[in-house]
This record gives sequence, C-alpha cells and structure tokens, in this order.
Amino acid sequence: MKFEQYNIPEEIKKSLSELGFRKPTDIQYRAIPSILKGEDVLAIAQTGTGKTAAFAIPVISRLHDEPRDRNSQLGVRCLVMVPTRELAVQITEVFETLAKYTHVKVLSTMGGVDEAPQIKQLQDGIDVLITTPGRMFDLRSRGHLNLDETEILILDEADHMLALGFIRDIRDVIRYLPRHQTLFFSATIDDDIKDLAYSLVRNPIRIQISPKDPVSKNVDHAVAFIEMDDKRFFLERMIKENGGKKILVFVRTKVRAERVHKAMERVGIDTLTIHGDKEQEDRLEVMDKFRKGDVNVLIATDLSARGIDIPGVNFVVNYDLPDVAENYVHRVGRTGRGMERGHAYSFCAEEELEILKEIESFLGQEVKRFNIDKADYSMTLALTEESNNNWQKLLLDAEKEQSVWEKKNPKKNKKK
Repeated sequence: MKFEQYNIPEEIKKSLSELGFRKPTDIQYRAIPSILKGEDVLAIAQTGTGKTAAFAIPVISRLHDEPRDRNSQLGVRCLVMVPTRELAVQITEVFETLAKYTHVKVLSTMGGVDEAPQIKQLQDGIDVLITTPGRMFDLRSRGHLNLDETEILILDEADHMLALGFIRDIRDVIRYLPRHQTLFFSATIDDDIKDLAYSLVRNPIRIQISPKDPVSKNVDHAVAFIEMDDKRFFLERMIKENGGKKILVFVRTKVRAERVHKAMERVGIDTLTIHGDKEQEDRLEVMDKFRKGDVNVLIATDLSARGIDIPGVNFVVNYDLPDVAENYVHRVGRTGRGMERGHAYSFCAEEELEILKEIESFLGQEVKRFNIDKADYSMTLALTEESNNNWQKLLLDAEKEQSVWEKKNPKKNKKK
C-alpha cells in the first residue's frame, strides 16, 4: 500500500512526495490506521524504523481535518514528551516538514534557550508541542502552558525517559489532561516499561517490530581490535580515507570527547563535539553544522545518541564501546536510516573485551570481526601526522628508501 492510497490530507501527501516517501515502513503501516481511528497505541520498534513519522503523519492529519472549536482557549492540542533536547529538535523538524502545507502549528520548548519567543507562540495558539519534561512543567507552573484542550499525548523513547527518572513527571502530566488518546513509543520492552505503559493507555493496539537482529538490516557493523592508546591513529586514517563522508564518533565521556577532538585537531582534522557540558544554543549550532556538512565529523557521548537523526551519516565509529550494551544498537542506528545503507565500526581495546561480550549477548550473535594484520597496524601508526609519532614515519620512509635502493643496486646489495 502506498501513501497515495491513505485517507490523509493531500497537503501531507504532497510533503511525503517531496521527501521521496512512497510506501510506509512496517511500523508506519501498522500504526497509522489505528492512530487515525483515535485508538491508543503501544508500539515497540527499534531505532531507524521510521517511528517518528508513524505518529506524526496521522496526528497532523487529524489536527488538520478537525479544526479547533470557535470557543477554543488556544491550548495545546497534541503534547509530545521526549527525554532529551536533541530528540525534541529532531521530532520538531519531522512535524514541521510534514505539516508545512497544512494549517497545523508546531513548536518545541526546551531548557537552555531563550523562552520569550516560545511563550509568545504558546499564547498565539499551538497545535503540536514537543517538549522535555522540565521545561514543560516550568511553563505550566507559571501559567504559560494550557493543557486543558489536549487531545493527544505522545510519549516517545519512553524507555529512555524511564531510565532518566522521568516516570513521576509522566504520571503527573496525566492528571492535567482531559480525556485523550495516548501513543506510547519505545525501543525496548521490559517489565518496568509494561507497567508504565498499561497504567497510561486504555485497551491499546499493541505493535511490536522486533526482528531477530536488533541492528537494522541496512547497517553493516564490525569490530576491530585496537589498543586504547592507538585508537586515535586509526580514527585519523579512517577520516582521511573517507574525505567528505559524514562520520559520527561515539565516546564514553565528555572528557574523552574533548580529548579525541584535540587529537584530531593536532593532525589537521576539523571535528565538532556534543555532550552535556555544552549550552543548548551551542549544541543546536553544532548539530546544524554537522547536518549542513560544514564539518563532517561529530564526536558525541551516549547522552546524544538518540537525538542525532541526521540524514546521510555514512559511518558510525564506536571509538569507545558503550557501558550499556543496549546503547550499541542506538549508536549504530544513527546510520543506515530509512532506505540508506550505513556502516558502523567499533574499536575494541583489550580492557573492553568483557563489554564486547555483553553487547554480543544482547544482540544474540557475534559482531563480525574486522581483522587488521600486523603490517597494516604498523602502517597506520607510522602514517599519522601527529608529531609525537613522526619517528615511526621516518623509520618507515627509511625502510622504503632502502628497499628502492636495493632494487636499483642489486650487485652492491649482494656484496654486502
């Protein structure tokens, strides 16, 4: 079934056509009809399956086809709660792109940016509000946010919100809402998620997209065994061999992010970093530069893994393996989005072998090995532009010169 055959406004079909979206993904095919009917939905789907559009398309359709009541107080009609600011930005872009030919108004609110424009837009009337819990409760407590007319509540990345301790916030917001439709989306399902979901939804349509391999079939992923102190040289080589490609590098901590950034800077490679120590405006600027391709290498921590949905990420590099095995799936899911193919490589040091075992246990299979022979390993260390390692390059150059000389002077070589 193609989008053209769906009972949705022509304005949305036009946006989908411009995006090149012809047929729905599995999650979209199964979720859109139920959401259009006004049913509660509990959906479990891995990253990269198109789940944002799975709820955005039918929600925009309903709000466009069902105008506000003339006596409306201009309250928010659809509330989308997300765990991180980066994810709020990403989802807002999807809503705005799909709704651009409709009369549906979209806004995101989050901490770390000037709130005055956000408050002004709320007063003028907003149909869809995408927000993080902290900013949402702050605006409501000061009387800037009206939820009395909210018809639809969407909880996206519910598992991540639960992990961050937002469960009380989620339960509190329910008390403020009139009778509404609830759409509950999560990448994983466990007892805690089930308890939360079934306490919020009424007789939901349950949808679970869970292939045997939790990593998208569009992503080729492999692990290479590299000593911790040598990782920067292999990252340098990879970046230089893939000039112009978008590369997303994941590290374990914000300190590591800055160290890797400095290491790349020393060898003439321009990179960006994104982590919790950056102000929101700086984070938005970084994401914009990476999206536009002004800088093609972004170094990020897991805090940002689920909020980075940039089209055309060619490579994901797990510079450090993630402490939480599940985050491996979220990281590598930043490439190979939609119909694109992606590649993900992990650098595993000896001290990370136990983490690799946990990841493979979570995946239910072994991660493909990318074998580096000794000669290639040594070559990578020798070819670095880092001044501290130039002696290795000099030795390699000397060996090459000696080899060339011996080939040109075989007789002299024999006399030796």
